[in-house]
Amino acid sequence: MESVQVRLAREEDLPLAERASAALFFEADRRSRRVCEPDIEPRSETASKQWIERMRYYLQVDPGGCWVAVDEGGDIVGFAMSQNRGRAWYLATYGVVTRSQGRGVGKRLMDEVLAHAGGRPGLFSSTVHPGATRRYRMAGFTLYPQLRMVGTVARSTLPVVKGLREGRSDDFAWMDRLDEQLRGAGHGPDHGYMLDRLRLVVSDDLSRPGYVYIDEEQGRGVLLAAAEPPTAQNLLWEALASSRGDTLVNCITTANHWAVDVGLAARLDIGQEGYLALRGMNEPAPYLASGHFL
Repeated sequence: MESVQVRLAREEDLPLAERASAALFFEADRRSRRVCEPDIEPRSETASKQWIERMRYYLQVDPGGCWVAVDEGGDIVGFAMSQNRGRAWYLATYGVVTRSQGRGVGKRLMDEVLAHAGGRPGLFSSTVHPGATRRYRMAGFTLYPQLRMVGTVARSTLPVVKGLREGRSDDFAWMDRLDEQLRGAGHGPDHGYMLDRLRLVVSDDLSRPGYVYIDEEQGRGVLLAAAEPPTAQNLLWEALASSRGDTLVNCITTANHWAVDVGLAARLDIGQEGYLALRGMNEPAPYLASGHFL
């Protein structure tokens, strides 16, 4: 059996790691695709470049949380990219290519990133892969089933939403305080990274704070936090109003049924999608996690 080295990731590893990630998740998505869903498409060149850019950012901010598994031929066969943010830890992406699964590579990677967490409470979005979920549970994570809502928004259902404004970098301080209340720690530098690439909309009333990042290219919200459900619903409606064609609302746990109510009112279809894995923290609400920055 060939040996596999598990070591800290380097910037020069990222193209090979991206290739491994693209192949692994394409295969996993094809296996989990429902008959009624569109065919799974390979990761686009643009998405591949974005993946590498995001991993480079993780390496710059918290390199000790970024690990790869390398086989004897120099190929990346596994990766685990995690980050510490104040009192919290998150796992941004993790996987082992099919040919190297079942050999303990995934466990070695997970051991390294959990050691880096240093006992911090943590969270990440998990697939339904049986081997991965078993490993997460054995590491002490509680798996909260997630819902997702997909479809084209019925424009006639969009309400007039008031009390919101465009967000700015000087909002980050109160946004981090809100994050601390909901998930134990702020997003810190991640807010700046997201603001450079996404539209930020915030509540204009700081007695009822809330914010949402919107990917206007894809027409959907990618991270939402609020102090109370009515503010969260207004922010989600704003994100849905930006959609063109099919959109997605995901990472909806059972404590966030306010989002289900909005999605159903907008005529979106509901389904199930993986788990939000939590350790040492309560289920965040009102909150829709980001797949990348949790």
